[in-house]
Amino acid sequence: MSDSFSFDTLAVRAGIERSQFGEHAEPIYLTSSFVFENSAQAAARFAGTDRGPVYSRFSNPTVQMFCDRLAALEGAPACLATASGMSAIMATLMSLTRAGDHVVSSTGVFGATMQLFNMFGRYGVETSYVPLTDPDAWRRAMRPNTRMLYLESPSNPLTEVGDIRALASIASDAGAVLVVDNCFCTPALQRPFDLGAHVVVHSATKYIDGQGRVLGGAVLGSEQYVREQLLPVLRTAGPSLSPFNAWVLLKGLETLSLRMERQSANALEVARWLEAHPRVARVHYPGLASHAQHALAMSQQKTGGAIVSFDVKGDDPANLRARAWATIDQCKMLSITGNLGDTKTTITHPASTTHGRLTPEARLAAGVGEGLIRVAVGVESPSDICTDLARGLEA
Repeated sequence: MSDSFSFDTLAVRAGIERSQFGEHAEPIYLTSSFVFENSAQAAARFAGTDRGPVYSRFSNPTVQMFCDRLAALEGAPACLATASGMSAIMATLMSLTRAGDHVVSSTGVFGATMQLFNMFGRYGVETSYVPLTDPDAWRRAMRPNTRMLYLESPSNPLTEVGDIRALASIASDAGAVLVVDNCFCTPALQRPFDLGAHVVVHSATKYIDGQGRVLGGAVLGSEQYVREQLLPVLRTAGPSLSPFNAWVLLKGLETLSLRMERQSANALEVARWLEAHPRVARVHYPGLASHAQHALAMSQQKTGGAIVSFDVKGDDPANLRARAWATIDQCKMLSITGNLGDTKTTITHPASTTHGRLTPEARLAAGVGEGLIRVAVGVESPSDICTDLARGLEA
């Protein structure tokens, strides 16, 4: 579709390829393989000189529609979809690094992401961790063999914000690639390519689906990177997105802007309420003026997003986990689950769930304390969300 169309129009119409039947809704191509007209066409498809579908492990029309729509929303030349957000990060690592290379990552990343980076250490890819909000620390961590810089912005779960423009400059000066995980904002709130990022990854499981139904991931970048470096990984290793999941994610993109607007507005109201609560020590939300990177966040994002984290008060550090758990367990409406991005508000204790497999030292470095609670605000009435949290905090 033309670049002149607005975001909301592209979210509904970009990427559609109708079959000979002229269907209005996007078709689901539930097939493992595709039939060729003749041997010459089969050879051309396998060689890549004919862009038609070959095998659903790496080429499926429904999956391609999802890729094309997400690329249009992110302002990216190309996109490939994967089975999950973690497989998107794994494919990115495999496509950009080899034994002897070095990666610089922020300490504020999802626990499984840090474990994946550490796992790649077995194969000779070393990772250094630095504070997300300190560009000078990133610059000092660079080495001659640094190939990739990786960050989430906002980060999980503290909602810290990285200066994408500054980090893109550091990466470019070193001939490295800046990879931004845009899961928390989605292109509805933030477009990292406009800020200088080279590659963007998504866990489409979260806000892109928006209703907690399916798993999915995506990697976006230049046409050359996607076709020459990323596609061989996806084609050979096979972390493929299923056509059905791609269809569900296509439907999720149609309402992405509406949901992010509503959930962000609800999150700001919840964050302000929590900030005034006497049993809350600190609220982490980029939309609040009290957030350390508020000005930077508002220069990169349209809103503060829909994730609010907060620390419960407690004089004895040994009792903070018990206080946090009591707060969570007394909530009657909020869903206790590690997932986020759902229309239903979810709540979790990161230190014992999403970041529970990290060492205590790694959690401390990431700022994930025992009294920290993460709330992914949904589309319910914000007053009902606050009432439920009040029930927990009074416990």
